[in-house]
Amino acid sequence: MRNILRHHEDSRTVLRLLEHARYEVLPTATIEEKLATGVPTGVQLTVTASPTKGLDQTLAMSERLRAAGYDVVPHLAARMVSGRSELAEIVERLRAAGITDVFVPGGDAQAVGTYPDALALLEDLVDLGRPFRHVGIAGYPESHPTIHDDVTIQSMWDKRRFATHVVSNLTFDPKVIRTWLARMRNRGITMPLLLGVPGPVDRTKLLAMATKIGVGDSSKFLVKHKGLMARLTAPGGFTGERFLQQCAPALGAPAALVEGLHVYTFNQVAETEAWRQELMARLRES
Repeated sequence: MRNILRHHEDSRTVLRLLEHARYEVLPTATIEEKLATGVPTGVQLTVTASPTKGLDQTLAMSERLRAAGYDVVPHLAARMVSGRSELAEIVERLRAAGITDVFVPGGDAQAVGTYPDALALLEDLVDLGRPFRHVGIAGYPESHPTIHDDVTIQSMWDKRRFATHVVSNLTFDPKVIRTWLARMRNRGITMPLLLGVPGPVDRTKLLAMATKIGVGDSSKFLVKHKGLMARLTAPGGFTGERFLQQCAPALGAPAALVEGLHVYTFNQVAETEAWRQELMARLRES
């Protein structure tokens, strides 16, 4: 009986997280058409920032998606913003478009101005009157390739007064999630978490996407996610459903404060939405 109750509780946790999922997309030429035909406007979207394509492409696509009826979260990569003057212009531009949420990573680019990291830009957003309803920051369950784990935990602590939630990078290990969540909360980081998970991925399409986002961006991405290709595309390998079920006991604990999912779609948005809807339907019937 206890195992049956545990399974039911875990399934409810997974369903709740799927119902509060948002999709990350890359600003490519075809993504807007894919979204229009494959994803309802009730799904929140986040638009990444590419050092090779420039921040304006992220902002312009965010404006168009917002005009199409989506709730949009542009990535404001701190090192791609020249300074407070440009930041103020970006704030005005996004607010004029009706965009109320942003995600602020440091970014992979070399700093073009006065922001060496996300914290510096976050501090200026506060000085500008906290213009956004929600401000997300990055979390790293897996070790960052260039930053020690202790530093990434401390970084979230330092940003807690300027942000509203944490968005986790990808991991494929439920044990890592459990340990990282406990470490965050024991440190006193009480911001809600959106757990980063990959959507269903086709190997050929993932390789094509790596080409579209640029060789430099692709290599940096793969360095940050060692083994990503193999884990996502191996026959019988990683599946989001199994991963979520394995994580569910930790994610469902009230103290974990996990509010939803941040789904890395790799622009396979129709496939991701179909997977989410099918899984939610099965969980509601169980």
